[in-house]
Amino acid sequence: MWWLSVAVVVVSVGNLVYGAPAADLITDLPGLDHPVSFRHYSGYLAGSPGKHLHYWFVESSRSPVDDPVVLWMNGGPGCSSMEGLLAELGPYLVNPDGKTLRKNIYAWNTVANVLFLEAPACVGFSYDENDDCATGDDETSLSNYRALVDFFTNKFPEYRKNEFYITGESYGGVYVPTLAVRVLEGQQEFKINFQGFAIGNGLSSYRLNDDSIIFFGYYHGLYGDELWTRLVQHCCTGGHASRQTCNFSSNKWPLCSIAVSKASDIIYNEGLNMYNLYDDCPHTTAGNLSRHVAHLTNIFRHQSFHPDMMEKARNKPAHLQLDPPCTNGTDLHLYLNTPAVRKAIHIPDSVPKFELCSDEVSYSYKREYQSMKDHYKKLIPSVRGLVYNGDIDMACNFLGDEWFTNDLALRVVDDRKMWHQGGQVGGFVKRFQGLDVVTVRGAGHMVPEDKPGPALKMITSFLFKKPY
Repeated sequence: MWWLSVAVVVVSVGNLVYGAPAADLITDLPGLDHPVSFRHYSGYLAGSPGKHLHYWFVESSRSPVDDPVVLWMNGGPGCSSMEGLLAELGPYLVNPDGKTLRKNIYAWNTVANVLFLEAPACVGFSYDENDDCATGDDETSLSNYRALVDFFTNKFPEYRKNEFYITGESYGGVYVPTLAVRVLEGQQEFKINFQGFAIGNGLSSYRLNDDSIIFFGYYHGLYGDELWTRLVQHCCTGGHASRQTCNFSSNKWPLCSIAVSKASDIIYNEGLNMYNLYDDCPHTTAGNLSRHVAHLTNIFRHQSFHPDMMEKARNKPAHLQLDPPCTNGTDLHLYLNTPAVRKAIHIPDSVPKFELCSDEVSYSYKREYQSMKDHYKKLIPSVRGLVYNGDIDMACNFLGDEWFTNDLALRVVDDRKMWHQGGQVGGFVKRFQGLDVVTVRGAGHMVPEDKPGPALKMITSFLFKKPY
């Protein structure tokens, strides 16, 4: 076998037999000033040869022996899943001081065992023995699959019988389905109790994401009738605006490109928060330009202005502190680069300092799929899926994902309707055979961060087949 063998310690707690490696157990996490009712681990999983993928595993605080195992991956490509753990859905969140942690009462480990994986190699604390950071969709999914086998074989074999779900956000729209297909196709060789996948604000189709954001921008008041008229006149057949007649993503007509470039500049480069339209931009951009540029590489890839748009993002004047990327990762950066924290989570001294996103991975990453449609077609007959979107995100907008899921031509089980959490409208849900499509009202790109209560209600409903 190609996976690594590691020493494990077997202990018994109640009816659950632990095979978890003692060396990975977190015994004293700096900044944690409240007791936790679960075990948590941090260490490395063996991916493809030479690639060591950092994981942080938090057991369920409810019933680890019975609750599902949920894998979480952030996107980019090239961005760290430590953001998911410490800023979105983990049991403890970093405070603005970058030193202390606060309890997250809406943590997903209140209902599941959650595995956070930093992938591919060279992202966050993950590394390659030969400093080879070049990768792409297929190699990443293969390395992630090997890491999963290592997890269930050598690290935590006691969880192999639990229901297993693959989840993620943003470029996780590619990471999740490509890995899920490998898990499904590898069941005869290595059985995993794989039950489903969930993707938040995912990149499912470049074309649909690009075409839909232009409609999103106009109907959210981001540009007026003059620009909209030019867009429709030069990019839409017959001068009629509809999904079927408009081609904003790959139109070769120069006047269309000029109009789309202007609309894209307004959306992504002139001061709006691309991750949450109605949120302000933080006053610092420390450590975040990488993520903004990484996400811009996923947008309007076929338009001639695309390289210029990314160059604008990279060369923002330093005094424009309110301009994109409009996210503040300073707290994570400070916390995860504290020597005591690195020691507590077992990061070798040879591993470079933590960065939220890797320029090296993002710039060289090979995007080998334009759409995830074929992957969904392979998955849906065998496992359940959830596609959810915060409805005010502009990086991977809800409309594009709704178009994508409608195009799968699945049988509709329940028509689109409201769902509720805490006596308020949580969003809308449409259920197909094998696939739930959900919007989360008022959430942006990072749904569990923006709307933690509704996000927990949503994922609980999906995992345990309860009404939304």
